[in-house]
Amino acid sequence: MPKEEQIRHSILTVSGDEKIFPLIRRSIRNECIMSAEHRSSAVEARRCILERYYTIVVINSPLPDESGVEFAIDTASQCNASILLIVPAGIYAETVERAADHGIMVIEKPIPVHRINYMMRYLSARQSRLKKLELSVQAAEEKVQEIRLVDKAKFYLVEHRHMTEDEAHRYIGKQAMDHGTSRKRIAQEILDEEI
Repeated sequence: MPKEEQIRHSILTVSGDEKIFPLIRRSIRNECIMSAEHRSSAVEARRCILERYYTIVVINSPLPDESGVEFAIDTASQCNASILLIVPAGIYAETVERAADHGIMVIEKPIPVHRINYMMRYLSARQSRLKKLELSVQAAEEKVQEIRLVDKAKFYLVEHRHMTEDEAHRYIGKQAMDHGTSRKRIAQEILDEEI
């Protein structure tokens, strides 16, 4: 069985306390990290999210300029990043209630290091599954485009070269084999002749 391609993560840690950044960074294997950045406020982090895409966002609440909960909810609505929100024990239940419907994972402080490792592994696996799903959808969309293009070319052959639909289908397939190319490309060439 071929080895599965590992997704490389772009991680943003947002925390007024810089001590959490190394813990987050160490919790994912180096070969799985494309980039890891730390910002100390929601304002700085919002700017970063507008400029680039992150696969994982970790928010250590409260932030110097806001609680961090609104920032987490805003981030969840803007992108497909997996979000981990770390909150003080006193507001944990209330925060879970607000954040759960947005797909935000919430954990309470204090956090043992092994729990951070577990959470980051979970978020990494979630992003890998999302990436696979995205690639599957993209492949399906490309296949649908190819079918539409081939059907359009077959219709052209039926109308202008007086072939039957089966003859047009076989013609496109044979041309693709003879030229060592895709049916999509042959269909495109046929339609380009029409112009």
